[in-house]
Amino acid sequence: MSGLRLIRHCAEFLDRKQIKMIPPKTRGIYALLKEQPPGVGKRKYDVVYIGMSASGIRDRLTAHHRSKRKADLWSHFSVYSVWPNITDEEIKELEGLFRAIYRRDSTANSIAIQKGFRSLRNLRDDAFEWKDD
Repeated sequence: MSGLRLIRHCAEFLDRKQIKMIPPKTRGIYALLKEQPPGVGKRKYDVVYIGMSASGIRDRLTAHHRSKRKADLWSHFSVYSVWPNITDEEIKELEGLFRAIYRRDSTANSIAIQKGFRSLRNLRDDAFEWKDD
């Protein structure tokens, strides 16, 4: 058991050749990564894209792998599958949050940039006005 409320399994920093290892119909969040040239110490990866699938991450990864526009932009991926009781709307909310955080990253690749996450923007308020709910 994972011990997490939302995330059931994770597989990180897999080579794109390992897409078939992801079970069909895996639902959750994924990240496309670009491995940096080898250096001293641990391997380093840049996030190229954050996505979600409510029906099959493996299919989404395969589509990215076949895309002429995106194919050379990433070398690895990570997958974070959710529990069966997590709704599609909750998966979309997770993706929106991660992409909202990442959208102003100075190293962001053009395919990862989004305008924002409207639901989060509508929630935005002054932290000094927060009260215990």
